[in-house]
Amino acid sequence: MAKTEASSLVGKLEAEVEIKSSAGKFHHLVSGKPHHITKAAPGHIQGCELHEGEWGKVGTVVIWNYFHGKIESNDLTNSRIDGEAKVAKERIEALEPEKNLITFRVLEGDMTKEYKSITFTIQVTPKQGGPGSIVHWLLEYEKISEEVAHPETLLQFCVEMSKGIDEYLLTEEVEIAPSVAF
Repeated sequence: MAKTEASSLVGKLEAEVEIKSSAGKFHHLVSGKPHHITKAAPGHIQGCELHEGEWGKVGTVVIWNYFHGKIESNDLTNSRIDGEAKVAKERIEALEPEKNLITFRVLEGDMTKEYKSITFTIQVTPKQGGPGSIVHWLLEYEKISEEVAHPETLLQFCVEMSKGIDEYLLTEEVEIAPSVAF
């Protein structure tokens, strides 16, 4: 599932998640309506506030309230087991709707206590030969010291959140912009 690029302080983690939703719907929710993720994955994301800019635009700054730790899934509600509430202030660095790609860079918050820099790139592609899509997560980071762990738990958080978003998209009537290709 995940692969790690080993180095001293700089690294990359990647994972792919198969989903049943279309690439366009998933991308549109994450890039244009991220505040709806609180409904899609409430055990992971408790808040998403527009801090600067406008939804779905490069340069936009978003503040996330999230729960990072061990989570046991329970339908769409995701029961909390062990972990803590955290905050991240992120800027949209790249947005390519034709490729269903978005990159967020962490500016401030809990992650900056352990990482000098960290970016999350999400690209969703239609599955070849059938319905559904593949969500590809890429975490690129620089740790503040050797003692800091690689962010495998953050990657797992992203994978689990993707599953919640997929379930939400399949069960809810989510408004999609007409320009988004499926």
